[in-house]
Amino acid sequence: MAEGSRNEPAMDARRFAVLAQAYGGDLRRWPEAERMAGTVFAASGAGKAILRQAGTLDALLDSYRVDAPDKALHGSILQAAGRHLVQRRRQWFWWLGLGLAGIGVAGAVAGLALVTIVTPEVQPDHY
Repeated sequence: MAEGSRNEPAMDARRFAVLAQAYGGDLRRWPEAERMAGTVFAASGAGKAILRQAGTLDALLDSYRVDAPDKALHGSILQAAGRHLVQRRRQWFWWLGLGLAGIGVAGAVAGLALVTIVTPEVQPDHY
């Protein structure tokens, strides 16, 4: 295992800063492949400064709380959803009615064709 760490490239400050911005100041959140090199670099002065800055941002983000929505917002969302549902049902019934009308027209055309084919030709009464 010691040989694998010698073959890995050492982490530089730029890569360490990018990882700290992406994953935060807690090295346990970092990708497994980057953790060992990050731990080594974190012992340096630049690493400590970068982790301190990332930790400050982590603490700020962790302290943010979102208030629960009030009853008025909840009610307005339910009303909007109800209106949307009613509109969708009206559209669906409209298209259903249009489809039934199309089926009726198709049936009339098919019936006319059947009557035309089945009915014998009318011969005149006189020659």
